[in-house]
Order: sequence, then C-alpha cells, then structure tokens
Amino acid sequence: MSEALAPWQQRAYDQTVAALDAGRLGHGLLLCGPAGMGKRAVALRLAAHVLNHGADAAARQRNAQLIAAGTHPDLQFTSFIPNKTGDKLRTEIVIDQVREISQKLALTPQYGVAQVVIVDPADAINRSACNALLKTLEEPSPGRYLWLLSADPARLPQTIRSRCQRLEFRMPPREEAMAWLQARGYTEGVAREALDAARGHPAMADQWLQGEGMALRRQVASELDQLLAGKVGSVELAQRWTGDDNADLRLRHAADLALKKAADGLTDPARLNKLAAWFDAANRTRDLLRTTIRADLAVVELLLAWGAANQVQSKGTIR
Repeated sequence: MSEALAPWQQRAYDQTVAALDAGRLGHGLLLCGPAGMGKRAVALRLAAHVLNHGADAAARQRNAQLIAAGTHPDLQFTSFIPNKTGDKLRTEIVIDQVREISQKLALTPQYGVAQVVIVDPADAINRSACNALLKTLEEPSPGRYLWLLSADPARLPQTIRSRCQRLEFRMPPREEAMAWLQARGYTEGVAREALDAARGHPAMADQWLQGEGMALRRQVASELDQLLAGKVGSVELAQRWTGDDNADLRLRHAADLALKKAADGLTDPARLNKLAAWFDAANRTRDLLRTTIRADLAVVELLLAWGAANQVQSKGTIR
C-alpha cells in the first residue's frame, strides 16, 4: 500500500474518489482494461479510502495493516479457489463463491463503516454464478460495494456490465510511459526497447526488464533466424520452447517479431500477408497451450510454417 501509484493509476484513483465523495458512485464498479495496468492496486487504494471514512489516525493505521495483510474483516477478495481434490486451482469462479459474496454484503460492517468485495478476475465467473451475482447487483445496500476487475469485460454478460459503473484503464501516452520507466532506473535506450516490445504497455515492459522477458525475446529472435538458416530443426526447437513455463511468452514474442518483420517488409505484399497469417497462427497456438493438446506438436506445426512465411519474392522468383 505504500508504493506510489503510477500516473495512469493515480488518474483512475482520483476520478473514482471524486465520484465517491460526491455520492456519484453506485454499488457496482467494473474496473477494466489490459492486464497488468494496476486495477488491483487501485482497487486496494479505493477500499482503503472507503474503509477509512471518518476514521481517526489510529483506525487508519489499523486499517492499513489489515488491508496489507489481507485480513481486514470488511474487505473480501474473491478469486480462484482450489478444486475438489485440492491439487490445483479452479479456472472459474463458481456459484458458491458468489453466494458467499451476497452473505458478506448482508452483514453489518465489523468496524461500522462499509463492506467492500473485490472480484478478480471477474470475467472468470461462470454462467450460473453470474446469474447469482446479478441478484446481488440488483439489490444494493448502503455502504456496500462490489468491484469487478476484468481484462476482458466482453466475457461478462451485458446484464452484469449494465449494472456497474465503468472505470477504464487505458495505455498511457508514450512519453509518460517512458518517463515512468526511466524513473524506475532504466536508461532511455533500454526503456524504449522494452516499451516497443510490450506494445506501449509500461508495466509489462517493467516486468520483462526485471525478469527474463527481454532476454527471452532476443533468444526467440535468434532461434527463429537459426530455424530459417537450417541450424536447428522444428521438432528440436518446439521441444525447447515448450520444455518450461515460458512457452506462452515465447510464442507472444515470436508473434510480435513476425509482425515487426511484416511492418519492415511493406514493399513485398505477398510476404507481408504470409507473416500476418503466421502472427495469427502463433496467437492461436498460444490459445491451444491452454487445452489438453500436446504443446510441442502444436508448436512444431507453427514452426514448420515459419520458412514459408519468410519467402521473399524477387524478380519473378521466390527465394
């Protein structure tokens, strides 16, 4: 709670606090926008603002400690829970969890101020749970807040979306994103490279620079060049790409690199179309990784098409 909000997060927070303080914010709020833009951080700050209403210094300090520890009795998070066997998390938010939300919001706040429930990710609520949630949204009580966080709000039923006020998180201007990255200690060149790779997403660029994301991108670029040169085979490379937890990120980088090649080759429409098609295929393969299909076989098929996508037409011949 002590880390300063990024400028785009601060704008979202200030906008919502102004609506809260003016009595213009209703029971349901949908915080939506690309993943990694800080929706959860803003929701936590908003919860602190609501739960601190009228509180003295001692109560504020207590609230801050409880929120940071995730144990505030008037703040509930709803997300993925373990499955019946307990060996992994569910991939949906189910109806029993939504019923718990309704029960929570029906209680008197322990500290007598408000009740806040944050659902993240709200787009994972299944159909029957959405129907139950709709009833909660339709019967608001004073001082009860239900905030839904979503990177893909279109997956929520219109009946849910229409009953929530909407707080949009958008990509910040490039200059602001660059300034934020440089303020975090990155040089201009490093920040620019990462921001370009992340398509203007500053938090993603920061994450890749802190971890191995950018190094992995360079490795993917090198391996695709090796594939074209015949220095590595599609089967060997597919096994390498799917041999750890970075398969999805490798494919994301590969798709972006294909798109960059397409943009650099605008004078060859045929190659541009092939690379654009390969970009789409790479993203479809990313989706397949979430299914039961063998990941290495799906990636082999994609890599086999890399050579054809990079054929260059020159003087009536294909090379």
